[in-house]
Amino acid sequence: MATRLPIVGVMGSGSQPHAARARQVGAWLARAGVHLLTGGGRGVMAAASQAFAETVGRRGLVIGIIPSATDDPLAGPKTGYPNPWVEIPIYTHLSLSGERGTEPLSRNHINILSANVVIALPGGPGTASEVDLALRYGRPLVAYLDRRTDIEGLSDQAVVESDFSAVQAFVRAHLL
Repeated sequence: MATRLPIVGVMGSGSQPHAARARQVGAWLARAGVHLLTGGGRGVMAAASQAFAETVGRRGLVIGIIPSATDDPLAGPKTGYPNPWVEIPIYTHLSLSGERGTEPLSRNHINILSANVVIALPGGPGTASEVDLALRYGRPLVAYLDRRTDIEGLSDQAVVESDFSAVQAFVRAHLL
């Protein structure tokens, strides 16, 4: 019987890659033997996905939860989705994001509910909404940031770590 790998969600800016941080997280997760789940787009999602996909010897896959361009599922995916490193794209009819990321027609619910652990990287209102959903749904979440303000509107309840070894310890503790 195959061993089921845990899923770690990496959330962050869809426009800014925050490349050093995202690539560090993506490569470490690939070596840790998990699947990587993102929103499947640009920015942090692409940088983490690329680092994960390019790590030699990884066991996990890159999963992307893909938003629809509109609330009509026949409209196809939002422009720029999925990024080239997504190996398992999950296409949805869900088009809302950003400040509307906690509403029922946002794929953010799937992002959070599908992950065993969530790592939030710098981002805007969409990332803040994913943090809010992780807290609402009781998913273990750690924000890997230099400052709390690196995620616009970040909840005071979110665990924030600036040291990568603390992020690693948090993830390991919640995957055992």
